[in-house]
Amino acid sequence: MSSRTQEENMAAEARSPRARYREQNRAEIKAAALQQLAEGGVQAVALTRIAKDMGLSGPALYRYFAGRDDLLSELIRDAYDEVAQVVGRVGAAPADDARATLHALADAYRGWAVAQPHRYLLIQGTPLPGYAAPPDTLLRARAVLGPFLKVFAVGVPAEALRPVVGEMAAWVRKEEGVADWLAQHTGLAPHDEAAGTALAGTVLVWSQLHGTVSLEVSGQYAGMGHRAQTLLAAQLDTLADSFQL
Repeated sequence: MSSRTQEENMAAEARSPRARYREQNRAEIKAAALQQLAEGGVQAVALTRIAKDMGLSGPALYRYFAGRDDLLSELIRDAYDEVAQVVGRVGAAPADDARATLHALADAYRGWAVAQPHRYLLIQGTPLPGYAAPPDTLLRARAVLGPFLKVFAVGVPAEALRPVVGEMAAWVRKEEGVADWLAQHTGLAPHDEAAGTALAGTVLVWSQLHGTVSLEVSGQYAGMGHRAQTLLAAQLDTLADSFQL
């Protein structure tokens, strides 16, 4: 059988009523799980309850997902992909002002998290004891941060940041996956002088974003007299100053 025939058969199968029915059920199961997640956190996600609400038997549900961890992994993938698209749209827009782009990227990231705190908290940390995220989530997480690499690639780090830049430069020379990630978003090679700078800025901004946004969506700033957005803007400007953006 030719490769073209195989592709045609696969496409026909994807369009079949059976395939569409399967995908529809998977989508409904994920939607029900997200509702449970929003109402009671990850502990509230229960496959038996989802099956009952959908009129399915327990065994029938397991034809779509192997178990709760499998379902959570799919929700995590979807969340990463969505926030990557949100941030990526900002990063794809032409911009000459690196500082303004940094703020726009961070605002997009925060905006998504604040609008969907249950999904943000799902991807930032270990959702359940013993749960191990599938390896492909690492690539998805890097896709979220990819646009920041381009911003910091044009930076000039302050002297105090040199140790971080040095460690990042060593990291990209050692890890092929990191080198591919960097090249995809900046065109830089591992031994380019700006490689360590781009990675250092991205790791630093991720740390600040994660810290501030996680505290905000979990309600830790309530009653403290400041807006998380104001705090984050000040942090970003300080970081931009340290890279001369």
